[in-house]
Amino acid sequence: MNVFIPVEDVGKAVAFYGLPVKFRDGDRFALLEGGIGLAGPAEQLTGATAFCLKVDDLPRAVQDFLERGGAVAREPEAGPHETRAVLRDPSGNLFVLYSPGGSR
Repeated sequence: MNVFIPVEDVGKAVAFYGLPVKFRDGDRFALLEGGIGLAGPAEQLTGATAFCLKVDDLPRAVQDFLERGGAVAREPEAGPHETRAVLRDPSGNLFVLYSPGGSR
């Protein structure tokens, strides 16, 4: 699980948090140690901080989430590195479910 944090400038955010970088895609996104994902303007899916959960079968996971009372905030779509969907739990909290494989 990761925490997805929208930021205005990925480089400045990486410097601010001061944690080792596990993965970086230029100014789009950086994943830091501890599961902190910094999303630049091109990768801001939620407009707010959200939990990100990796799943093996995205359509099935979305369906399970809906059956438990969740709602789709943004339909599944291919991103540069994964396919992802934005959902809300019954209390309105945002989640990003994703599975490997994207549009690159």
